[in-house]
Amino acid sequence: MSSKILRREFLRGAGSFALAFPGLSSWHGLNWAIPDLQAGKKKRLVIMFSPNGMVREGFWPKTEGPDFEMDQVLKPLEDLREKTLVVHGVCNKVRGDGDNHMRGMSCLLTGNELFPGNIQGGSDKPAGWAKGISIDQEIKGFLQSNEQTSTRFGTLEFGVRVPHKADPWTRMVYAGPNQPLAPIADPYRMYEKMYGNVKDRENLLSVLNMVQEDVKSSGIRVSERDRHLLEAHGKYVGEMERELVNRGEPSYLAAPVELPKNVGDSDENMPTLSKMQIDLLVNGFENDLNRISTLQYTQSVGQSRMKWLDISEGHHTLSHDPDGKKETQDKLRRINTWYCEQLAYLCKKLEATKEPGTNESMLDNTLVVWTNELGHGNSHTLNNLPMVLVGGGFGFEMGRFAKVKNVTTSRLWLAISHAMGHRIDSFGLAELCKEGPVKL
Repeated sequence: MSSKILRREFLRGAGSFALAFPGLSSWHGLNWAIPDLQAGKKKRLVIMFSPNGMVREGFWPKTEGPDFEMDQVLKPLEDLREKTLVVHGVCNKVRGDGDNHMRGMSCLLTGNELFPGNIQGGSDKPAGWAKGISIDQEIKGFLQSNEQTSTRFGTLEFGVRVPHKADPWTRMVYAGPNQPLAPIADPYRMYEKMYGNVKDRENLLSVLNMVQEDVKSSGIRVSERDRHLLEAHGKYVGEMERELVNRGEPSYLAAPVELPKNVGDSDENMPTLSKMQIDLLVNGFENDLNRISTLQYTQSVGQSRMKWLDISEGHHTLSHDPDGKKETQDKLRRINTWYCEQLAYLCKKLEATKEPGTNESMLDNTLVVWTNELGHGNSHTLNNLPMVLVGGGFGFEMGRFAKVKNVTTSRLWLAISHAMGHRIDSFGLAELCKEGPVKL
């Protein structure tokens, strides 16, 4: 939008604006506050998703306990071994309508069934959206209800190469029954959501300056009566401009991230898009814009072609090949290693960022969970979902490989919810968490 248009719109509505906003101090969006550093330790949660199941060889350690192996896929986390917990045996036990890819995605964080619908999967009955809220939004509601833990956004939903279509394969976050939330896959759009008011302030100052000049130049061509009105109007505009100038720059603890320009939404740009989104995610945490984030790579049945890894086939197509096809298994290991590298970049960036006013790192008070909609690609199993937890401050015993037996996702989310201070008795389908939160 040009400054000329902004000025015209401003002049057109100046009278009503003056009545509605006698001062700017209460204008939401121009108020900036440094996060309350006296509110105690902040706890943060990130849930990262990558699709199409996990390769068995090259991912799962063979040794339980602290001496577990970090094979090819987990190797990027070697420097964070003591803050890593790999969990085997977590299962998505939600059944009902929809195929496993659909339920694997839309029931993953909700622990609830899909509504009947008209979206037909590869098999089974057609289905619709999930019947319940996702765990990130459940915990958000708790945090936002408390003044000490409430933030501007509560949660931010990041995406990388998530398609624009909306269906149960593309949505894992739900605000409630039948209420899917789309991740923002465009880093520039996410930046505008997080920091758009900075640009709004710059534009407003520019417009006010031009309006002030127009008022001065108009005074020589009007009657005495209109001159007094213009002088009063000019005085008001001048006061608005001075108030904005006196406010100075918004009081952020960390400057907003500078993004590279003109990065298009394509598979070739996926590594750059991933870095941009992760940088924004950590920057949001630094400025306490939110305490919870989700980071969704592509979608269930995602078909990204990772040519920078010298892989030209679609990911989902490769995931259907038999385990005995060594060339495919090698490609799938490389794909999942790349996803683990993104996890490692996120966690190391959090570790390198100090908590304001402390000697701790942000990772010390953040839990990052990396998971998938399937346990294994070609079998489409919902059992033994890959669960990698990195971070600290949640009371879990980190630095090991742990095996649990047929623990439902709901029991894991219940444990994480309790660790965040939200001590609910049940989440999702009640029958899937009767045994309470899993002990980790």
